[in-house]
Amino acid sequence: MMKRSEIRENVFRLVFCGDFHSREELPVQVDRYFEEVALPDEEIGFSKFSEEEQAFIADRFDQVKERVPELDTKINEVAKGWKTDRMGKAELAILRLAVYEMLYDEAIPVKVAINEAVELAKKYGGEDASAFVNGILAKLA
Repeated sequence: MMKRSEIRENVFRLVFCGDFHSREELPVQVDRYFEEVALPDEEIGFSKFSEEEQAFIADRFDQVKERVPELDTKINEVAKGWKTDRMGKAELAILRLAVYEMLYDEAIPVKVAINEAVELAKKYGGEDASAFVNGILAKLA
């Protein structure tokens, strides 16, 4: 069973990839993701997604993608000098997922959404990504 942070990381990866494909291509890309991506596991070398995890990740991705215009509006309202069309793709995907969680997932405390986003930014973003992501999300909290 995957940890919530691992599930979130997979949702982030799909949100990131979603920016590079047309809406029509997304279902195929999601299927391909689940076929090709495996998370490292020390005991067996890799682990595939359970059906429940796959369904949750795909559903969360769909929910975020459906709300991109709204999420981008929220981000743009607080991102002085850094509108979404100028942001790095990784940072933008992290922000979209975190803002979605902050607005729509009552099971995730706002502080947890922000902290997890900062951790993703450290792993996937540029040098100053974690501070940038933290600054934007703190203004929305």
